[in-house]
Amino acid sequence: MADADLSGTQAVSGTEAGRPAGKSIPLGLTDTLTIATWNINGVRARLDVLTGWLKQRGPDVVCLQEIKSVDEAFPREAIESLGYNVETHGQKGFNGVAILSKRPFEVTRRGLPGDSEDVQARYIEAEIPAGRGIVRVASIYLPNGNPVGTEKFPYKLSWMARLEAHARALLAFEEPLVLAGDYNVIPEPRDARRPEVWVNDALFQPESRGAFRALAALGLTDAVRTTTDAGDVYTFWDYQAGAFQKNDGIRIDHLMLSAEAADRLGKVEIDRDTRALEKPSDHVPVVAEFTFPA
Repeated sequence: MADADLSGTQAVSGTEAGRPAGKSIPLGLTDTLTIATWNINGVRARLDVLTGWLKQRGPDVVCLQEIKSVDEAFPREAIESLGYNVETHGQKGFNGVAILSKRPFEVTRRGLPGDSEDVQARYIEAEIPAGRGIVRVASIYLPNGNPVGTEKFPYKLSWMARLEAHARALLAFEEPLVLAGDYNVIPEPRDARRPEVWVNDALFQPESRGAFRALAALGLTDAVRTTTDAGDVYTFWDYQAGAFQKNDGIRIDHLMLSAEAADRLGKVEIDRDTRALEKPSDHVPVVAEFTFPA
């Protein structure tokens, strides 16, 4: 059981951080949309955890990673019964991503472009109604890259380069864009409780962090870091050695926003409650709230 101060919902809203999270919305009708990202670490193994959280929190859109399920075996009915539309890009036993939405939506892409031979299920993208238009949302499960020194690390960097190229193309539409998921990158030392432990890990290599900065340099905004400068803000705790109880975590789950989405960003929350549940994922949801003119 986690210490009391380690569980609960960790608010990192712009208001609490002492500075605005985005541009003000003109008075009048507005449309509020909540978008969450969560590496569920096996959707069938965590189905009770997932459905319980959906009932309690009820986000409008959920980007799931590491569903570890082929499309046909995804527990669609259990989630649809809660009022969600479901689209998946699955793979047997590994990887897999999904988008759940209370609003009808259209999938625009399954799989990241740039390598026709890459069959790993790590990317799904959709257009979701928001306000007077749409928000483009992607669920991303970026390669881990370990062990460094094997072919897995170059694959990670190549995948990140492809993501950068695709993000550049999407940004040309000048529309709200949310690239949400498990990036498997610790962007800065403050994003780890003990950064020295990670110096030889693919998640914290200079090349990985540099590729993440290159994404941001396109004009993408890290939702959490627009709303707080604090350390001690984590989204993953290993199952081993009481990491959660010690708050020995890292921040690797990110929502990267186009300017058009960042302008509409309100509060951001990291839902640590889920990590204290029985049979939890080792990741927790990150939830961002957006307000669009209706």
